[in-house]
Amino acid sequence: MEKPKLKLLGENGNIFSILGAAKRVAQKNDMDWKKIEEEATSGDYNNALQVMMKYFEVEWWINI
Repeated sequence: MEKPKLKLLGENGNIFSILGAAKRVAQKNDMDWKKIEEEATSGDYNNALQVMMKYFEVEWWINI
């Protein structure tokens, strides 16, 4: 199964912003958002990013 694209272009790295974008993509693709959210928030910031990469094809472009 192909992962849906999660574009994080211009996101500032704020985890709440990333989770919000992921939620929109998950809902649009009929994914189990509660499962993804629970897994993403069960650890630290790096864990959350790894979970995003597990479920989505992440396109990164962070402005610093």
